[in-house]
Amino acid sequence: MAAKTILYIHGMGGGADSRIPSILRDAFEPDGLASVICRTYDFDPEIAHEQIESWIDEVNPDLVIGESLGSLHALRVRALPLLFVSPALNTAFYFTLLSWIIWIPGMTWYFENRYRPKEGDRQPLRFVYEILKKYKKHGREALRSDGRCGQYIHAYFGTHDHYRKSGVVSVRRWKKLFGDSFTMYEGTHFMENELVESILIPDICSLLKINK
Repeated sequence: MAAKTILYIHGMGGGADSRIPSILRDAFEPDGLASVICRTYDFDPEIAHEQIESWIDEVNPDLVIGESLGSLHALRVRALPLLFVSPALNTAFYFTLLSWIIWIPGMTWYFENRYRPKEGDRQPLRFVYEILKKYKKHGREALRSDGRCGQYIHAYFGTHDHYRKSGVVSVRRWKKLFGDSFTMYEGTHFMENELVESILIPDICSLLKINK
């Protein structure tokens, strides 16, 4: 059986060395079962969309996984199976509001320091009006329903996801858009290692028909 290819789209401030895709690489790549591609994309959603589209053309993935903010990018992908870890579907709405708040002196500095990425190959975050205002269109394009006939979509939500309190992550909205195509797990927004191994990896194997 030919090895599969998984394209992993990280969350805000993540990157090529993010934790979950690293776990997936360790699980699949040593035995040649699948390659896991995760690259650092731009925080500007228009640039990011072009990057991700080019990567799809390049690697021809069998599965796309979107995490948190990366879920909005993954939702713009058509005709491929999609999995989501803590999809932050309402990020576009909040970033649209933030694009006006950011004009207050000191707010750009505040957000860029509060959400400063970890060291490594990580996504630089630029909380400026010119970028944040683009998320309104980006979110609208991501949540369009056309072209999804027969497309496999499934999400994972943590019962203790603190972003659910703010509404950035919303199970209710997911159900309204995609029905009951989701799994709740006992964990946080950042799916814990043991849950990646006990839930996400087996589901990937089942979906891609990988014998592990």
